[in-house]
Amino acid sequence: KMSLFKKFSKEDISKLSQVKSSVARGIKSSICETYPWVEESGIIETLVPKKEDVYLGKMGHTQLVIVNNVILFFQERDGPWIPTLRVLHQYPQMMKRLRVDEGAIKFVLSGAHIMCPGLTHPSAVIHDECDAGTPVAIFAAGKETALAVGVTQLSTADIVAINKGIGVDNLHCLNDGLWKLPSIA
Repeated sequence: KMSLFKKFSKEDISKLSQVKSSVARGIKSSICETYPWVEESGIIETLVPKKEDVYLGKMGHTQLVIVNNVILFFQERDGPWIPTLRVLHQYPQMMKRLRVDEGAIKFVLSGAHIMCPGLTHPSAVIHDECDAGTPVAIFAAGKETALAVGVTQLSTADIVAINKGIGVDNLHCLNDGLWKLPSIA
Protein backbone atom coordinates (compact mmCIF):
# COMPACT_ATOMS: atom_id res chain seq x y z
CA LYS A 1 0.00 0.00 0.00
CA MET A 2 1.46 3.32 -1.06
CA SER A 3 0.67 6.88 -0.07
CA LEU A 4 -2.98 7.89 -0.32
CA PHE A 5 -2.47 10.51 -2.98
CA LYS A 6 0.01 8.79 -5.31
CA LYS A 7 -2.45 9.04 -8.17
CA PHE A 8 -4.80 11.81 -7.15
CA SER A 9 -6.53 14.53 -9.13
CA LYS A 10 -9.47 16.88 -8.72
CA GLU A 11 -11.70 14.26 -10.36
CA ASP A 12 -11.07 11.90 -7.43
CA ILE A 13 -13.01 14.17 -5.08
CA SER A 14 -16.38 12.48 -5.31
CA LYS A 15 -18.48 14.71 -3.11
CA LEU A 16 -17.88 18.31 -2.12
CA SER A 17 -20.24 19.81 0.42
CA GLN A 18 -20.27 22.94 2.52
CA VAL A 19 -20.44 22.06 6.21
CA LYS A 20 -22.54 23.77 8.88
CA SER A 21 -20.64 26.06 11.22
CA SER A 22 -21.13 23.56 14.08
CA VAL A 23 -19.42 20.84 12.00
CA ALA A 24 -16.62 23.26 11.06
CA ARG A 25 -16.13 24.04 14.78
CA GLY A 26 -15.93 20.31 15.53
CA ILE A 27 -13.28 19.79 12.85
CA LYS A 28 -11.30 22.79 14.13
CA SER A 29 -11.41 21.57 17.72
CA SER A 30 -10.30 18.10 16.61
CA ILE A 31 -7.36 19.66 14.70
CA CYS A 32 -6.45 21.74 17.78
CA GLU A 33 -6.56 18.63 19.97
CA THR A 34 -4.11 16.83 17.69
CA TYR A 35 -1.87 19.89 17.17
CA PRO A 36 -1.99 22.05 20.34
CA TRP A 37 0.46 24.57 18.83
CA VAL A 38 -2.09 25.50 16.15
CA GLU A 39 -4.50 26.65 18.86
CA GLU A 40 -1.90 28.19 21.20
CA SER A 41 -0.45 30.27 18.35
CA GLY A 42 -3.88 31.27 17.02
CA ILE A 43 -2.90 29.88 13.61
CA ILE A 44 -6.12 27.82 13.44
CA GLU A 45 -8.02 31.11 12.89
CA THR A 46 -5.66 31.98 10.03
CA LEU A 47 -6.08 28.55 8.44
CA VAL A 48 -9.84 28.25 8.99
CA PRO A 49 -11.23 31.74 9.64
CA LYS A 50 -14.67 31.94 11.31
CA LYS A 51 -16.26 33.78 8.38
CA GLU A 52 -14.96 31.45 5.66
CA ASP A 53 -17.05 28.62 4.26
CA VAL A 54 -15.59 25.21 5.02
CA TYR A 55 -16.11 22.36 2.57
CA LEU A 56 -15.58 18.65 3.00
CA GLY A 57 -14.47 16.62 0.03
CA LYS A 58 -14.63 12.84 -0.07
CA MET A 59 -12.24 10.46 -1.77
CA GLY A 60 -13.08 6.88 -0.86
CA HIS A 61 -12.44 6.56 2.88
CA THR A 62 -10.60 9.87 3.01
CA GLN A 63 -12.11 13.26 3.85
CA LEU A 64 -10.56 16.57 2.83
CA VAL A 65 -11.04 19.94 4.55
CA ILE A 66 -11.18 22.65 1.89
CA VAL A 67 -11.24 26.42 2.48
CA ASN A 68 -11.05 28.91 -0.41
CA ASN A 69 -10.53 26.00 -2.86
CA VAL A 70 -7.40 24.86 -1.01
CA ILE A 71 -7.16 21.44 0.61
CA LEU A 72 -5.78 22.09 4.11
CA PHE A 73 -6.21 18.82 6.02
CA PHE A 74 -7.17 15.24 5.27
CA GLN A 75 -8.40 12.35 7.37
CA GLU A 76 -8.35 8.64 6.57
CA ARG A 77 -11.32 6.77 8.07
CA ASP A 78 -11.42 7.66 11.80
CA GLY A 79 -7.80 8.71 11.91
CA PRO A 80 -6.45 12.10 12.92
CA TRP A 81 -6.73 15.16 10.69
CA ILE A 82 -3.39 15.61 8.93
CA PRO A 83 -2.16 18.84 7.36
CA THR A 84 -1.13 18.89 3.73
CA LEU A 85 2.57 19.56 3.11
CA ARG A 86 1.70 23.06 1.94
CA VAL A 87 0.21 23.83 5.37
CA LEU A 88 3.08 22.07 7.15
CA HIS A 89 5.69 24.02 5.19
CA GLN A 90 4.06 27.26 6.38
CA TYR A 91 3.90 26.06 10.00
CA PRO A 92 6.62 23.41 10.44
CA GLN A 93 6.42 23.58 14.23
CA MET A 94 2.85 22.22 14.30
CA MET A 95 3.80 18.50 14.06
CA LYS A 96 6.14 16.05 15.72
CA ARG A 97 9.18 15.41 13.53
CA LEU A 98 11.16 12.38 12.41
CA ARG A 99 14.13 12.54 10.04
CA VAL A 100 15.14 9.73 7.65
CA ASP A 101 18.63 9.06 6.30
CA GLU A 102 19.62 10.06 2.74
CA GLY A 103 19.15 6.52 1.45
CA ALA A 104 15.43 6.59 2.30
CA ILE A 105 14.63 9.82 0.41
CA LYS A 106 13.90 8.37 -3.02
CA PHE A 107 11.67 5.66 -1.50
CA VAL A 108 9.71 8.16 0.61
CA LEU A 109 9.23 10.40 -2.44
CA SER A 110 7.94 7.47 -4.45
CA GLY A 111 5.23 7.01 -1.79
CA ALA A 112 6.73 4.04 0.05
CA HIS A 113 6.07 3.65 3.77
CA ILE A 114 8.94 4.55 6.09
CA MET A 115 10.79 1.52 7.37
CA CYS A 116 12.28 1.47 10.87
CA PRO A 117 15.91 1.20 9.67
CA GLY A 118 15.47 4.47 7.76
CA LEU A 119 14.69 6.14 11.10
CA THR A 120 17.44 4.50 13.17
CA HIS A 121 20.28 5.03 10.68
CA PRO A 122 23.19 7.15 12.08
CA SER A 123 22.17 10.16 9.95
CA ALA A 124 18.46 9.81 10.85
CA VAL A 125 17.00 11.66 13.85
CA ILE A 126 13.98 11.01 16.04
CA HIS A 127 13.41 14.67 16.95
CA ASP A 128 10.22 14.02 18.91
CA GLU A 129 9.28 10.91 20.88
CA CYS A 130 5.73 9.75 20.20
CA ASP A 131 3.28 6.87 20.49
CA ALA A 132 1.94 4.64 17.73
CA GLY A 133 -0.87 6.34 15.81
CA THR A 134 0.73 9.81 15.96
CA PRO A 135 0.74 12.07 12.87
CA VAL A 136 4.34 13.01 12.08
CA ALA A 137 6.25 15.20 9.64
CA ILE A 138 9.01 13.33 7.80
CA PHE A 139 12.18 15.30 7.11
CA ALA A 140 15.33 14.02 5.43
CA ALA A 141 18.95 14.30 6.48
CA GLY A 142 20.29 17.66 5.30
CA LYS A 143 16.90 19.02 4.18
CA GLU A 144 15.02 21.88 5.82
CA THR A 145 11.48 21.21 4.63
CA ALA A 146 9.34 18.14 5.24
CA LEU A 147 9.10 15.69 2.36
CA ALA A 148 6.18 13.65 3.68
CA VAL A 149 3.54 13.34 6.37
CA GLY A 150 2.34 10.11 7.87
CA VAL A 151 1.16 8.26 10.95
CA THR A 152 3.43 6.16 13.15
CA GLN A 153 2.66 2.43 13.14
CA LEU A 154 4.90 1.92 16.16
CA SER A 155 5.95 4.18 19.01
CA THR A 156 9.34 5.82 18.49
CA ALA A 157 10.67 3.61 21.33
CA ASP A 158 9.53 0.50 19.43
CA ILE A 159 10.88 1.83 16.11
CA VAL A 160 14.31 1.89 17.77
CA ALA A 161 13.88 -1.37 19.73
CA ILE A 162 12.35 -3.50 16.95
CA ASN A 163 14.16 -1.76 14.06
CA LYS A 164 12.42 -3.68 11.28
CA GLY A 165 9.22 -3.39 9.29
CA ILE A 166 7.14 -0.27 8.73
CA GLY A 167 7.63 2.53 11.24
CA VAL A 168 5.45 5.19 9.62
CA ASP A 169 2.63 4.98 7.09
CA ASN A 170 3.48 7.51 4.39
CA LEU A 171 0.17 9.21 3.55
CA HIS A 172 1.24 12.24 1.49
CA CYS A 173 4.60 13.21 0.00
CA LEU A 174 6.17 15.90 -2.17
CA ASN A 175 5.18 15.66 -5.83
CA ASP A 176 2.27 13.31 -5.26
CA GLY A 177 -1.19 14.16 -6.64
CA LEU A 178 -2.19 16.22 -3.60
CA TRP A 179 1.02 18.28 -3.77
CA LYS A 180 0.38 18.92 -7.47
CA LEU A 181 -3.11 20.26 -6.74
CA PRO A 182 -2.52 23.62 -4.98
CA SER A 183 -6.13 24.63 -5.67
CA ILE A 184 -9.29 22.82 -6.73
CA ALA A 185 -10.70 25.97 -8.35
